[in-house]
Amino acid sequence: MRKNPEMSDSADRGLRERKKQRTREAVRAAAFRLFEENGYAATTVDQIAEAADVSARTFFRYFPNKAAVLIPDHMMGPIIDLFLAAPPEVPPITAYRHALTRVFGGMSTQYWREEVERQRLLYSLPEAGGALYNEYINVIEAITKALATRLDLPADDPRLRTTAGAITGVMMAVLHGAPMSPDAIDTGLQFLEAGLPL
Repeated sequence: MRKNPEMSDSADRGLRERKKQRTREAVRAAAFRLFEENGYAATTVDQIAEAADVSARTFFRYFPNKAAVLIPDHMMGPIIDLFLAAPPEVPPITAYRHALTRVFGGMSTQYWREEVERQRLLYSLPEAGGALYNEYINVIEAITKALATRLDLPADDPRLRTTAGAITGVMMAVLHGAPMSPDAIDTGLQFLEAGLPL
């Protein structure tokens, strides 16, 4: 029986993506362990790479610098998937709130504790500002594309980017300088959903 080349290519791409994700998470886990043992400042990229069993060059293929390891970019994929899966009649901000609630609700107590500590460290580091800004731009882009899909609108419709920016702005305002609080994020999104009634 002959293999379908398109299916084979798709399977190969999926395998490569999973391998890349495993490597990325192995580097992140090694970094967090070393930060806890030695402190952030005393931990080098070479030490992180060695602990993750990769080269320093590989580290920089996944993260532009040490501070970028702290960025919680691993959450966006599941959030966007749930956002897109919400029924089409559900308003966009309601659907996004639902997606966040599902993702946050699925975190174990230990994972949540580690996430709060990671964010506390992240917001204490001036050098993390650039990586954090870039991640917020990535989040706006991801939400914009997801909105275009949900609403069947062109991705360059300015209303989509404005809405994505408003959603991201809620998270920026709630998260900055404080441990992550799902309740605070949800309250902020409810306020946005209600039309910012002051």
